[in-house]
Amino acid sequence: MRSWAVRLVPLAVLPALVAALAGCQSARKADPDATPSRKPVVAGDRYVALGDSYTSAPAVGEPTGPPACQQTDRNYPHLLAEALDLDLVDVSCGGAKTPNMTTQPQVAGTDRLPPQVEAVTEDTALVTISIGANNGSVYGNLVIRCAQLALADPDGAPCSDLAQQNDDVLPTVFDGVVEGIVETVDAVLERAPDARVVVVGYPQIFPAEGTCPELPLAEGDYPFGRGVIEAFVQAQARAATESGAEYVDVWAATEGHDICADEPWIAGFEPAKAATPYHPYAEEQEAVAGLLEDLVARQG
Repeated sequence: MRSWAVRLVPLAVLPALVAALAGCQSARKADPDATPSRKPVVAGDRYVALGDSYTSAPAVGEPTGPPACQQTDRNYPHLLAEALDLDLVDVSCGGAKTPNMTTQPQVAGTDRLPPQVEAVTEDTALVTISIGANNGSVYGNLVIRCAQLALADPDGAPCSDLAQQNDDVLPTVFDGVVEGIVETVDAVLERAPDARVVVVGYPQIFPAEGTCPELPLAEGDYPFGRGVIEAFVQAQARAATESGAEYVDVWAATEGHDICADEPWIAGFEPAKAATPYHPYAEEQEAVAGLLEDLVARQG
């Protein structure tokens, strides 16, 4: 089991950090000559999907692509392509980080995969990007390492307590997510100047209040986990603004459907239906596909 790859930011710091990410005015202005297209996507257009396991959607449908990437044919790229009759190239891969979008090959099982942006060609009309939470191995540590710590202190806040000792690294991870997504959008536009580029945010995973057996963290660590994911979401939104890309707010659309909800769209420790632990159910992927369809089928 991996230990924390990054030091955690204190819980007390997270609200200010999220607010800063949300309200930050970019020092980098989108280049008017490299601004993504807002033209409606039409049948037959080439669509390239970039992302991690929240895009590949492991176990939600039949496997496609490299086995270790865990792409399935009912993930939101496939659903969107089916709805709009698009020519889909899905290069999303579980475990991907922002460097795997542009510069760093990803080793997935026995496969060594090129940077995902290499799938973008000049005739590409649409690119979606959803990435960030694997940077620093943060997400895996939230749902695995924090659960381990909870075994010894179920009523406390061991992850948050650990975070109190270190407050400088996770903000750097979030800044790296912003930079990585902006670089990805820039790289897409270098390859496909007329492409429509959409950054897709993460859903609500941790509950706003309460606890549940499906998410076996210490009681006091639930707000910490939610705050970390919200900070990733704000980093994604900020990157979209800085790069001139469009943004799909999946966080807002999944309110009331976190792991602990009565109707969860994210699987917990023991999935109740087709999914892998701590990853989307089909309902979440269908919701994202619907949001994207509404956006890209019209003028931006």
